[in-house]
Amino acid sequence: MPIRIPYSLPATETLMRENIFVMDERRASTQDIRPLRIAILNLMPTKIVTETQLLRLLSNTPLQVDVCLLTPETHCSRNTSEEHLASFYTTFSAIREEKFDGMIITGAPVEYLPFEEVDYWDELCDIMRWAKTHVFSTMYVCWGAYAGLYYHHGIKKYPLEQKLSGIYRHTTRIPEHPLVRGFNTRFNAPHSRYSTVRSEDVEAHKELLLLADSEEAGPFLIASADGRECYVTGHPEYDHDTLRKEYLRDTEKGLSIAPPQNYFPGDDPSQTPTNTWRAHAHLLYSNWLNYFVYQNTPYDIKEIR
Repeated sequence: MPIRIPYSLPATETLMRENIFVMDERRASTQDIRPLRIAILNLMPTKIVTETQLLRLLSNTPLQVDVCLLTPETHCSRNTSEEHLASFYTTFSAIREEKFDGMIITGAPVEYLPFEEVDYWDELCDIMRWAKTHVFSTMYVCWGAYAGLYYHHGIKKYPLEQKLSGIYRHTTRIPEHPLVRGFNTRFNAPHSRYSTVRSEDVEAHKELLLLADSEEAGPFLIASADGRECYVTGHPEYDHDTLRKEYLRDTEKGLSIAPPQNYFPGDDPSQTPTNTWRAHAHLLYSNWLNYFVYQNTPYDIKEIR
C-alpha cells in the first residue's frame, strides 16, 4: 500500500532506499481513489524512528494510505524538535471533527506511573472515547495497549520486578482469526516494558479474544470481537538494533539491567543481533489493514459510527 506522506518527511528517504512504495502528495493527487485514512498518535520519545518503523509496516499493498501524525497537546516533547513537530504533526483538537479508517496509538515510556498520573492521560481518554465513533479500527501498541485495555475494559497493568526486554516465542491461539491469518503456530516478537497484563484478566472479558501469547512475555495479541480494537503488547515494529540501542542507553545511565533475552548471538552484547520477527510484523499490519480496515470500513468515511 503506497504510503502518502509529505515528501520532506525524514522517513521518506529511508523507505525509498528500502524499495518501499512511498507516494508523495504530488503523485497521490493524480489518482482518483479514496485512500485509507490512518491516524498515528505517536507517544514515543524517538518520534522520527517510530514514524519510519510504522510507515514501513503500513506500506506495499495496492491502495493508498493517507497518514496523519498526531502528538499530544498537553505534553511537551523533549526529544523531537519543535520544527519537526510543527512541520509534520497535528493535534487532536485540529482533527476531532474528522473520521479515520484506522488509528495506531503507540507505546510511551511512562510505565512506572499510574495511568491517571500521566500528564496527557485526560487528553488520551478523550481521544480513545472519540475513536469509538470516529475511527473504524484502532491498534494499540505496548503501553498504548495497556492504556486501551484499562480505559475500555478496566483491565489493570501489573509492574514487573525487572524489565522484560528481548525476543520471545509466542503461540498463535486462534489461527483462523483474520488478524493472525498466515501466522506460524510459533513465532518471535520483541518486547520492551516494565509491566504486564494477565491472561486470566483478558479471558474474563467475553468481548475480547486472546489471539497469541508467550509463556515468558504473557498476552501478546488481543482483539475485540467486532474488530474495532486491536492490542499489541510488544513492539513488532522494532528494527533489528532497537533493543540494542535501548540497552546501551540504559547502561550508559548506570542502570543495572540485563541484556535483552534471546537477542544477541551467544548472549554477547558485542555481537550484532539479527531480525527474526520481520515477516510476522509485516503480516500483522497487512492483516489489520486488509481485514479490519479496508474490507470493513464504509466507503463513505462519514458513515463511520
